[in-house]
Amino acid sequence: MITLIGTGHVFNLNQALLDIFEEKQPELLCVELDKQRYNSLMLKQSDPEGYKKSERNVPILYKLLARFQEGMANEYGVTAGAEMLTTIDFAKNHQLPLAFIDMNAQNLFKKMLKKMTLREKFKLMFSGLGGLFVNKKHVEKELKKIDKDLDKYIEQIGEKFPTIKHVLIDERDKFMVQHLTTANEQYRKIIAVVGDGHIPGLSKLLDKKEIEYETIRLSELRNQKPVERDSSTASFSMEYKEL
Repeated sequence: MITLIGTGHVFNLNQALLDIFEEKQPELLCVELDKQRYNSLMLKQSDPEGYKKSERNVPILYKLLARFQEGMANEYGVTAGAEMLTTIDFAKNHQLPLAFIDMNAQNLFKKMLKKMTLREKFKLMFSGLGGLFVNKKHVEKELKKIDKDLDKYIEQIGEKFPTIKHVLIDERDKFMVQHLTTANEQYRKIIAVVGDGHIPGLSKLLDKKEIEYETIRLSELRNQKPVERDSSTASFSMEYKEL
C-alpha cells in the first residue's frame, strides 16, 4: 500500500505528518526531493552562509521561486521545506530507509527554460516578481480555489504556462511513479510526501498500473487535530535507498 501525502512547502504540517507516520508505521518513506536538493536543504540548516554561496549560480527563476517560498513560510512561522525536514528526521529517528523520488531540480529548470517560448518566460518572470509581494491572505484565498477544484486549477496553469505544467508537473509525476512502482515491489507500507499539486497526476498513473494507494490531501493535513502521545524518540542512523 502506498500512502500519498499532499503537502505545501510553506505550511506548518509537522505534527500532522508525525501523527500519520506513527499511525501508518511505514517501512519506507519517500520525499519529493533529489539528492542535490536534499544536500542543499541540509546545508541550509547547518551552514546558512555556505548555502547562500552554493546558490549563487542557480537560475534566476529558481531563486525567485525559492525566495517566494521562504517569504510565505515565514508568514506561517516555519522554514520553507519544513515538511521534508520532518520526514527526513522521522526516518533518521526510526531507522527507516528514505528514498529521494524527484528529478534533479536545477536540470529540470534548465530544461524548462530551454523549451519555454519567449512569451511564457516574460509571463513567468512577471508572475515570479509579483509573487514576492503576495501576502498570507492572498495565499489563503488561492487555496480555497484549489480546494474547490484542484484539477481545474492545474488545467488553468497548463493553459497559462503549458511548458511549466508539462515539465514541472507531468514529467515529474511520471518520474516519481516509476520510483514508487519499484518501491512497491520491495515494501508493503510506503509513504510518499509530495506537493499536493502532484496528487491528481500520481493517482491517475497509479490507477493505470493498478497499484493500491490512498491519498491524504493538504486540506486534510491543515485541519487535522494533533494526537496526544509520548513524543520521545531515540536517534539512529538513516539508510538512503536507491530505487
